[in-house]
Amino acid sequence: MNKETLLAAVNEAQQKLVEVRRHLHANPELSFHEKNTSAFVAHELDALGIKYTEGIGGYGIVAHIGKPDGKLVALRGDMDALPITEENDVPYASKNPGVMHACGHDVHTTCLLGAAMVLKKHEAQLPGAVRLLFQPAEERIPGGASLMIADGALRNPDVNLIFGQHVYPDMEVGHVGFRPGIYMASADEIYLTVNGKGGHAALPQKLNDPVLAASHIIVALQQIVSRRSDPTLPSVLSIGKVIANGATNVIPDKVVMEGTFRTLDEGWRERAHEEIRRVVRHTAEAMGVTADLEIRIGYPCLTNNPELAVWSMKQAEMLFGESRVHELPIRMTAEDFAYFAQAVPACFYRLGTSNKVKGIGAPLHTSKFDIDEEALQTGTALMAWLAVKALEEDYSPPA
Repeated sequence: MNKETLLAAVNEAQQKLVEVRRHLHANPELSFHEKNTSAFVAHELDALGIKYTEGIGGYGIVAHIGKPDGKLVALRGDMDALPITEENDVPYASKNPGVMHACGHDVHTTCLLGAAMVLKKHEAQLPGAVRLLFQPAEERIPGGASLMIADGALRNPDVNLIFGQHVYPDMEVGHVGFRPGIYMASADEIYLTVNGKGGHAALPQKLNDPVLAASHIIVALQQIVSRRSDPTLPSVLSIGKVIANGATNVIPDKVVMEGTFRTLDEGWRERAHEEIRRVVRHTAEAMGVTADLEIRIGYPCLTNNPELAVWSMKQAEMLFGESRVHELPIRMTAEDFAYFAQAVPACFYRLGTSNKVKGIGAPLHTSKFDIDEEALQTGTALMAWLAVKALEEDYSPPA
């Protein structure tokens, strides 16, 4: 399939893409609850005559287009939304109170369905097969990617390459970005309860103040990044939730805290966990309190196959022109696509969605996030193009 044919097919599908995206945006579902979203995707696949299997990793769907033999390329789109109340005044605003597609997964699912439309239309020309992974639960550990992998989403037959994309409001619509090698951080969750002896705030000598102890623990934890980590290695340790629940004259018996630890090195990640445990244990002991700590292991670092990412950038330049393709900086955000990237050669890239002229560009995970819907064409075209070119060139990155 040549570039002109593909772009014409995408342009023809634009109205349908907008309809699909707006339906998904108006009907968001939280992680592990994507029942209606999954049913909608299945309905669209039925309409296209694409065979699929439901119930993979929860509400995940695995579909196939192309010949059963030859190279197998996978495309992934996630489906879940966030617990955020939408504030956009648009006809397609969320109908589900407190739930919103504030991370653009409605876009990802739409672009994957769009790629399915294009690829199915030209299925006879494909020299191999494309596996479509509609993934649930990206926003909550253990992550739908790991669950789909456990259910065999990459096997029988084995996937050779995988591509995924994510909306990027820091980039103008029509542009895309790539990062060879390490790209996104690991993300682990910290849950900590400091237990002391509360009482009247005017009688501190009779108490073991968990609020003061929690404050010392927060400060001490920051030294793990500033004094235990290699300063050339990005790391983040943030406590985002602190609940003491006392009063102006009341010291509570406990303080509950939650936070995150992120880094770009798996070896340091493991050592840092031990440092966190050590600091919490000894600081609590020094302050005369006890502490219950849980570190929930989250997503690993996301590493793009370097050769595949460079190849993908060149394909994007062929499709859109060099001026619309950019190299990205590393990010300390996390993504469960990392599990796919650990299993097979992978490329995870960014899709520009903002439009300064139209006033579109609110950050991800906010109540005002929205996209310029021209991004649906860009995202659909690039997903389909990467799959087609990988099959036509029988491309495999060097071992």
